[in-house]
Amino acid sequence: MYPGFDSIKYFYDINCYTNEDIQTYVTLDAIDKEQYEEITGEEYPESQAE
Repeated sequence: MYPGFDSIKYFYDINCYTNEDIQTYVTLDAIDKEQYEEITGEEYPESQAE
């Protein structure tokens, strides 16, 4: 699947993606929760509905 981890991280690092964008890639199974944490430096938010 494109984009892959490296591309997602690159675009995040140059401020093209937000944390919400990265969460979307987790829900699309492009990356996993651990990769979300590696990219953003934050834990993946388990509960987004409040």
